[in-house]
Amino acid sequence: ANSSTAVFALFALVALGSPRSGVLVAVDDAGVPLSLSVLLPVVVVAAAVGFVLVGVLGDAAFRAVSRLNQRRLALGVLCLLVALATLFAGVAGVAVFSLATLVGLFAVRIGARRVYLMGVLLGPLALGL
Repeated sequence: ANSSTAVFALFALVALGSPRSGVLVAVDDAGVPLSLSVLLPVVVVAAAVGFVLVGVLGDAAFRAVSRLNQRRLALGVLCLLVALATLFAGVAGVAVFSLATLVGLFAVRIGARRVYLMGVLLGPLALGL
C-alpha cells in the first residue's frame, strides 16, 4: 500500500508540480529533476528492497520489540514525539499534537474508527494548501 501511494504521489508531483507527501516535499526542495524515467525506477527498487528486508528482518525486529516493557516503550515514543513537535513547531506544535491526541482518543471512546479522521486532510489537499 505504501509503495502504491508513493507511485501515485510521484505522478501527482510530476503532473501537478505540487508534492503530496513529506518525502516528495524534500525531493522537490532538493531540486531533483522531476523525471518519471529516473524517479519511478528508484521507487520500484526501494519497494523491492523494503519487501525483502521485511521478510528477512521483520521477525527478528518483532521478537526484539516484544521483549521490551510495552509501557516504557510507549512512554519513550510519546516523549520522543513531544520532543520532535517542540523542536520543529514549538509550543504551537505541542498544542496541535495534544489536540490531535485528544481527538484520536475521543474517536476510540465513542467507537468510531480513527481512519475516518484522515478526511480532515482532503479539504486542504483538494484546495492545494
